[in-house]
Amino acid sequence: MSLARREFVAGMTAAGAAGLVGLRPESAAAEPPPETTTIRLSHSPIACFAPIFVAEPLLHAEGFERVEYVSTAGPLKPIDARHGTLNVVLNSGEADLGMNDSPGHLLSVDAGGSAVLLAGIHAGCQKLLASERVRTVRDLKGKTVAVPGLGRRAFVMSIALYIGLDPRKDIVWVDANVKESMNMLADGKVDAYMGFAPEPEELLARKVGHVLVDTLTDKPWSQYFCCILAGNREFVGKNPVATKRALRAILKANEICAADPERAVRALVAQGYPRSPDIALQLVRGLPYARWRDYDAEATVRFYALRLREVGMITSTPQQIIAKSTDWRFVNELKGELKG
Repeated sequence: MSLARREFVAGMTAAGAAGLVGLRPESAAAEPPPETTTIRLSHSPIACFAPIFVAEPLLHAEGFERVEYVSTAGPLKPIDARHGTLNVVLNSGEADLGMNDSPGHLLSVDAGGSAVLLAGIHAGCQKLLASERVRTVRDLKGKTVAVPGLGRRAFVMSIALYIGLDPRKDIVWVDANVKESMNMLADGKVDAYMGFAPEPEELLARKVGHVLVDTLTDKPWSQYFCCILAGNREFVGKNPVATKRALRAILKANEICAADPERAVRALVAQGYPRSPDIALQLVRGLPYARWRDYDAEATVRFYALRLREVGMITSTPQQIIAKSTDWRFVNELKGELKG
């Protein structure tokens, strides 16, 4: 265990974390114990995924003796491209729970992925940045947009479609990894880039580009969840008590991120966060973690599924996805238990 991780765990005991968010131990104690005492979470140290890591002591308080983080790093085989690294570990059963952006989840379940969407976590961690050649979304017609992965392309396609462009014909797509995409925008080789937190903040700090669309503030995207927590289908089916207990811990971690963003960033650093802690802190402070009750996860699924179906990225209807690949019973119960 690294020094940073020891400091985090020492400073973030289960009792301390519970006190910060008003956890009533009797709430969990009144339930049966979890069917398993081990919980495996996807490990992707991205700033907006902080609740996954902040939740560790709360998961122990919920009866999990072992909390394991499963790496999502590594190249994908071409056949897995529609699932993305974050969903691959859920589909395979390597991880029990994990977070991804909404379009990323929808692309995966439409392609046969077995993840079950359980709860929205927060909105607003994506920004579409553009060069000075692009002042409005309509200006993207005929322009080049860099997208590291199908999930981000889906976001931009939904934005373009919403204002009347045909993203299949009107936009020139450049597929490149994150570093290459950021450099191309900085060098003027592309006109826009869909950034996932904290990449846009890093580019803006370097005076690269300007914000064309901010999913935190610009409607309608600001009205829907960006990141959604999902579970492996077999795990959720076999372990409903464990699923609810784990979800409760992660939703309480949301509250901690909102109340003590510095603590959230320390948790990220302890898990190997590779970017600037100062930019991460700026980001965590701005995300609406505490408002997870205010957004509608099912409406989010319906909104993005409609957009992605219109542009031919998925074939499933919103209702088919909702019926087959969502289970809101746990979060609906917790909304009643965890009063804001």
